[in-house]
Amino acid sequence: MKLSTLFSEPYRKIAKDGLWDNNVVLTQNLALCPLLAVTGTATNGLGMGLATMVVMVASNAAVSVNRQLIPAEIRIPIFVLLIAALVTLVDIFLNAWMHELHKVLGLFIPLIVTNCVILGRAEAFASKQPLMPSIWDGLMMSVGFTLALVVLGALREISGAGTLFANASVLLGESFRFMELTIIPEYKGFLLMALPPGGFIMLGFMVAAKRLLDKKAVEKPASNLDITDLQLAEQDS
Repeated sequence: MKLSTLFSEPYRKIAKDGLWDNNVVLTQNLALCPLLAVTGTATNGLGMGLATMVVMVASNAAVSVNRQLIPAEIRIPIFVLLIAALVTLVDIFLNAWMHELHKVLGLFIPLIVTNCVILGRAEAFASKQPLMPSIWDGLMMSVGFTLALVVLGALREISGAGTLFANASVLLGESFRFMELTIIPEYKGFLLMALPPGGFIMLGFMVAAKRLLDKKAVEKPASNLDITDLQLAEQDS
């Protein structure tokens, strides 16, 4: 596939849907269980997001390639088994190569199987589309999910502990040490932000901010149109 294809209208629409318009967290409000549980820090959010990304891209690719072979009557159980197999591989990989991150994420890695977003994209998109659009859809949806995890984790971590990407070198490897930052030196901390209620509060602010931006984006073209109409009316008069 040529790089220019990714800038075509269908691929740009897929990207815009996954990253913003149909964002898994901020628009659909899905996958909130792992979102609120693991986003105490940006590092945890990044780790969970990357694990979900691998599963979503691989499942979309596998479903798309085999869409003609999967009987429609039993497609959902087959999709679930396929996703479960991929999650098992990711779980084994994290346990072997990123054991500290695996201990932090714990039960929420196997629970990726129950993430309705992955099954939903396999059913709604990958089972009806060719390989490359399906991979692109899985990538963009998972990137949007990962960004939401990281931003929520960063906001909670900064407000709760004054740090950003704490313990990245321990959880993700020494190559990630450059990401560890102290945003507020000698900060005493705000415990609420590290607890689940803090996650709900910060997520509410994020959803409200997105809806406000969407509203302004809709109003701006309308206001520009009104100005143009006024100018034309003045010219006619």
